[in-house]
Amino acid sequence: MQLNHPQLLRHQALIDGEWRDGDSGAREAVINPATGEILAEVAQVSAAQTRFAIDAAALALAPWRALTGKQRAALLQQWARLISEHQEDLARLLTAEQGKSLAEARGEIAYANSFIEWFAEEGKRVEGSILQSPQARQRLLVLKQPIGVTAAITPWNFPAAMITRKVAPALAAGCTMIVKPAEQTPLTALALAQLALQAGIPRGVLQVVTGPAADVGRVLCASPVVRKLSFTGSTEVGRLLMAQCAPTVKKLSLELGGNAPVIVFDDADLDAAVAGIMASKFRNSGQTCVCANRIYVQRGIYPALVARLITEVGALRVGNGMAEGTTQGPLIDADAVGKVRSHIDDALSQGATLLAGGKPHALGGTFFEPTLVGDVTSRMRFAREETFGPVAPLFPFGDEAEAIAMANDTKFGLAAYVFTRDAARQWRVPEALEYGMVGINTGLISNEVAPFGGVKQSGLGREGSRFGIDEYLEMKYLCVDIAAS
Repeated sequence: MQLNHPQLLRHQALIDGEWRDGDSGAREAVINPATGEILAEVAQVSAAQTRFAIDAAALALAPWRALTGKQRAALLQQWARLISEHQEDLARLLTAEQGKSLAEARGEIAYANSFIEWFAEEGKRVEGSILQSPQARQRLLVLKQPIGVTAAITPWNFPAAMITRKVAPALAAGCTMIVKPAEQTPLTALALAQLALQAGIPRGVLQVVTGPAADVGRVLCASPVVRKLSFTGSTEVGRLLMAQCAPTVKKLSLELGGNAPVIVFDDADLDAAVAGIMASKFRNSGQTCVCANRIYVQRGIYPALVARLITEVGALRVGNGMAEGTTQGPLIDADAVGKVRSHIDDALSQGATLLAGGKPHALGGTFFEPTLVGDVTSRMRFAREETFGPVAPLFPFGDEAEAIAMANDTKFGLAAYVFTRDAARQWRVPEALEYGMVGINTGLISNEVAPFGGVKQSGLGREGSRFGIDEYLEMKYLCVDIAAS
């Protein structure tokens, strides 16, 4: 892999401002999912080293929180500038270890950087309140202060954006943070940390520990020094982390499973619906938490939508993400392929119709054909489980009430999408959907300005937006008696 700046390819963990091997010398291979080649062998830190990182974060906290919001912003802005300057190298690293197309990887680096730019400014606007006192002799004030040492456990599907969306508000608020990246995609995280060092962010303020997820996570959750944990990943792992954090009563942000519904009504703009479904479903080969996973189509528009989607799915180009023109990269590993196949087989065995794709791609490895399945029903696994792959299941429905009931019949509540020209329905249906985010006549909803997060078993808290920095702040109430003594 050719990089313009080879120093961005790091193999060690960043602990207390220094690049360190694991105590045991153990390393974990990082595999390119498109080719199977080993990109790097990354240090596996021990539990003792993770505890040392926590201590370093605690030591760095006081001088970091003592800086003004403007001073911290200047360092974050310098980090953002360096990321922008190194966008191409970062994108190539990301594609190599994660598999998405180079065009998508470039987009992710820009998206990741938007959170640093946003929160650098938000950090200047952390403001308290003066309350109207019920007592003439008292003055009441509310301060917002950084929560302290924080930790983030991040996923493999967006190895840059899911880090900056957590690190940027934490650092802007005056907290220090330890990042545990996914074992499949640590190289992007380490490259971002290298640029943070170059930007002048002090030692101990941002650290990246690489190693077994269960071992590192257990130490972070158990430590009373770590006051906040942010996690993006599966609902099952989120429940485990909640339990591990319970003894120390940590503040939690959890962005968990999705299985997002799309509802397309008869009165929808067909062009907009097709474009929205394709953008939401097949981005990152269907490996996003807000993917269109259950596509509910009213019967009147069903035949026309199916015909258009067959054409669009057939035009997708599967290949190595580094290759020009690739729109669909590989799935992350063999387990992901197995899950996709099992969901398709389950649906077909119960009467669903295969409309396009449906099998591993001729390229081999973990490449899978973009797939369209029709006549799906609520009895099938597509209705209950998040597929996390390039499969679009289509569920016919009759009326609005049925669509809402089907969409809400899940433990998840992250994102949903509605396509309709009816102005009243554009309000009525999203308000009835039990989701934290709803896209109306669009399949792309994520940006740094809007609050990202879900309800039910899709998580706790919000990331991005002016609300995101509050996840890293504590409120303190002051009551001042001004009566003359």
